[in-house]
Amino acid sequence: MDNPIISNSITDCVTCEIDPRGVATVTLNRPEVHNAFDDVLIARLSEIFTQLGNDQTVRAVILAATGKSFCAGADLNWMKRMATYSYEQNLNDANNLATMLHTLNTLPKPTIARVQGAAFGGAVGLIACCDMAVGSKLSKFSLSEVKLGLIPATISPYVIQAIGERNSRRYFVTAEVFSSRRARRIGLLSESVTEEELDSTIDGMLDNILKNGPHAVSAAKQLILDVANRVPDEALRNITSERIAKTRVSTEGQEGLGAFLQKRRPNWYIS
Repeated sequence: MDNPIISNSITDCVTCEIDPRGVATVTLNRPEVHNAFDDVLIARLSEIFTQLGNDQTVRAVILAATGKSFCAGADLNWMKRMATYSYEQNLNDANNLATMLHTLNTLPKPTIARVQGAAFGGAVGLIACCDMAVGSKLSKFSLSEVKLGLIPATISPYVIQAIGERNSRRYFVTAEVFSSRRARRIGLLSESVTEEELDSTIDGMLDNILKNGPHAVSAAKQLILDVANRVPDEALRNITSERIAKTRVSTEGQEGLGAFLQKRRPNWYIS
């Protein structure tokens, strides 16, 4: 294939397919090890997320996985190698993971995690970095790092943001396994459904997303990242006023307002 990010080879640790609507599905593809990630998978995810972010034809991204589990966290062989690394090597390794998570978290497209089976350790970080997450009612979750004498450091900014400081104080230190229902209650999941309903629920979310202006969707996501936890002072009021003014006079803003006033569908609308 001409596009290096589009792949559906069964030998790839991560596959990526983009449908005619512009919906990209990025799939963890190591079912034999429950999609545990290592340095190779992390590098591939970083590459794919970066390219999807720059692809103007992509409207949304689904993060999925093959097999029984979404992701079991870190790969055993990778952990064995890390145990022999120097501090500098471990720091470089951790920075690569942190970069991948940041790239996913700030991807300028709406992202949806499709979660089945187990999601342990770093997998919780992947889910937390997505804008939305739909999980099977049978899914199980755990921030299991302390069981190994480690800490969930690189994923912590995103997990704490998703589930809050109070819940993090519990699950970071107990490493207990919690249910999909509990994950929904504390904010890690947007929806908890039967496994048979995973795809239809995600399709419903996509139906709503694809009716909206793609540049506005991207700008709205960036707005959240920039405004969250800031005091609504004069500087922030000026920033938000400037952004809505810029959006109103943009090509997409003019098309959207014109379509509304003329009672027609805007040119980006996909039904």
